[in-house]
Amino acid sequence: MAPSKVLTGARVVLPTGIADGGRVIVDGTRIADRAPADAETLDVTGHWLVPGFVDIHNHGGGGASFSGSAEDSLTAVHAHRRHGTTTVVASTVTDDMGVLAKQAGLLSELAEQGEIAGIHFEGPFISPCRKGAHSEALLRHPDPAEVRKLIDAARGHAKMVTLATELPGGIDSVRMLAEHGVIAAIGHTDAGYEQTVEAIDAGATVATHLFNAMPTLGHRAPGPIAALLEDERVTVELINDGVHLHPAALELAFHHAGAARVAFITDAMDAAGSGDGRYMLGPLEVEVADGVARLVEGGSIAGSTLTLDRAFRRAVTVDRLPVEDVVRALSANPARLLGMDDRVGSLEPGKDADLVLLDEDFTLKGVMRRGEWVVDPRLG
Repeated sequence: MAPSKVLTGARVVLPTGIADGGRVIVDGTRIADRAPADAETLDVTGHWLVPGFVDIHNHGGGGASFSGSAEDSLTAVHAHRRHGTTTVVASTVTDDMGVLAKQAGLLSELAEQGEIAGIHFEGPFISPCRKGAHSEALLRHPDPAEVRKLIDAARGHAKMVTLATELPGGIDSVRMLAEHGVIAAIGHTDAGYEQTVEAIDAGATVATHLFNAMPTLGHRAPGPIAALLEDERVTVELINDGVHLHPAALELAFHHAGAARVAFITDAMDAAGSGDGRYMLGPLEVEVADGVARLVEGGSIAGSTLTLDRAFRRAVTVDRLPVEDVVRALSANPARLLGMDDRVGSLEPGKDADLVLLDEDFTLKGVMRRGEWVVDPRLG
C-alpha cells in the first residue's frame, strides 16, 4: 500500500465551496479526515485540487477503442486516466447484435475488475434520420426484448442505453430500462417535443450529447431540446470541445438546466490523446484532421478527440463558468447519475482518493486514482 499523503496549500474545491490553502489527506486508497503520524506532506500551493473526473460517455482513446479487445479497452482507460478521468463508462457504437453482446461480455469483465464503471450502449436503437457516425444498415427499432438481450449480456454492468424513443418499442424500452436500474438516455432522435415529454414521463433521465443528433430548437416546433432542458428529472450531456457546441449553446444549457443538471462528457473516440490520422469507429472509417473527427464517407462528425482536462480548462477560461459549477459537471453530477456518489465525485473523507491537480492556468499537473499517482506532479 502506498504511504499516506497530505496535500497542502491548494485551492481545494469541496461540495461546500472553495477552501483556499486547504488540504486533502490520503490514507491508503481513501480520503481521510485525519493524517497518520507517518504521512508524507506534499506542498501544492498555487494549484487547484479537484475531484477525479467521471466520464459517462466515452468510446476510446490513446489509439484504441472500447469496441476492441480487452487490451484495447485498457489502453483507452489508461489514456483518459492520464488526463484526469479516474472513472469512465465504456460506450459502444452500433454494430450487429451478436457483436455487441460479445463486447458487453468482455467489458463486463473489466467492470468486475474495477477498470471501468460500466457500459453504455449508444445504438443500434437510434433514428436513421439522426444516425450521425453510426452504420444505418445496422440500426434497429428498440424492441424491449432486443434491448434486454444487451442488458443481460452486460451481466449487471449496463449503466445506460441511448434510444430514439419515438421509434416502435421506444417507450416500452424506457420503462423496462428504468425497472432494471439502467439509465434510459434520449439521443440520436428525431422526436418532437410531445414525444420527448412522453419518454421522460416513462423514465428517461439523460439527454445524450444535447443539441447534437437531434432536431434543432424552433419557436413553433421546440423539439426534444426544449423538453430535455426544462425537465428537472433530466441531466444533459454536453461535449465542450469548441466543435460540437457554439459557446452560446453551452451557455443556454447551463442557464436553463442549471449546474446541477449538466454532465460534461468526451464522446471520445480512438484519436483522443493520440493524434490525427485514420481510425475506425465501430465498422466505420474516420479521418481525424486538426483534432476533429469526421466520417470518411459523408463527413459527419464522428465523436470527439476531447479529454476532460481540456473540457475543464475550456469551461473556465473560454466559457467563464465558475470553477465549482465545472467540478459539478465533470465529477459530482455524473457520479450521482451512476449511483456512485458515495465513492467518487467529490473530495470528502471516506471516498476514493481520486483527485486532479491543476496549476493556476488550469493545466493538468497531477492525477491520483485510489491513492496512487497516475500522473505524479513531483516527476513533472
